[in-house]
Amino acid sequence: MSAPAFPHRRRFLQLAGLGGVVFASGLAGCAARPAAARDFHFVQLSDTHWGFEGPSVNPEARTSLRRAVAAVNALPEAPDFIVFTGDLTHTTDDPQERRRRMREFKAIVADLKVRDVRFMPGEHDASLDRGEAYREHFGAPNYVFDHKGVHFIAIDNVSDPQGKIGPEQLAWLRADLAQRDAGAPIVVLTHRPLFDLYPDWDWATADGAEALALLMPHRNVVVFYGHIHQEHHHMTQHIAHHAAQSLIFPQPAPGSQPRRAPVPWDAAHPFQGLGFRGIQAASSGYTLNERGIA
Repeated sequence: MSAPAFPHRRRFLQLAGLGGVVFASGLAGCAARPAAARDFHFVQLSDTHWGFEGPSVNPEARTSLRRAVAAVNALPEAPDFIVFTGDLTHTTDDPQERRRRMREFKAIVADLKVRDVRFMPGEHDASLDRGEAYREHFGAPNYVFDHKGVHFIAIDNVSDPQGKIGPEQLAWLRADLAQRDAGAPIVVLTHRPLFDLYPDWDWATADGAEALALLMPHRNVVVFYGHIHQEHHHMTQHIAHHAAQSLIFPQPAPGSQPRRAPVPWDAAHPFQGLGFRGIQAASSGYTLNERGIA
């Protein structure tokens, strides 16, 4: 996968001593945050696929999520909050098994020391029953919240089996954005990419362009998503999109092989390509620190 092109303010850095690649995303206008707002950081985890079994892909499938919880708990500075951006569980046709996996997932992540933990569904959690089991265990699949001068919007683009946001939710998004100043910092959380990364592999949102059109008048927007099981960075004009790694198995680079299939487990490099992300929000922008779970 070739390196994406970014404006000169966006650059890759090596964060000495923390063993992670850091991506600094400068957002002009973030200094417009209220003077009382303070810098903060949060953690993004994605695609845990609890219930997945596949020894050739991840023989440690039953321990990967617990390892991630332990790694987050061991961070030198506790994050303000944690967000899981979908595919909490692995898909199953059995409604009772689906609920059992959700209960087990919740029991494991209950060990997180940070109590402010937010969730979003992935298609594995929600597409077979339009999010019914997910709502029973985690509540609304789309919501907003504010944190220290930043407005967060969680968009559900998986409960519709066709991978759509849908007109009702787009109207909800339009109404919410109408209340925001054009220069206010906005963070969008989704599972699927809102842009057409690789539709042949289902790496797109059917009506994502409509959501991006609503976001476009806002000058300071960053989108964090999952679904593709790898780090990926993309710009839609001034809107930055950042994909997170998975906690269960990596996927190949988009279009790099004839069909999408998990990258096989490498016993010589266990947990390679798996990890989570720390995001530092400051008046100058956002800094992304990618961390492994081994």
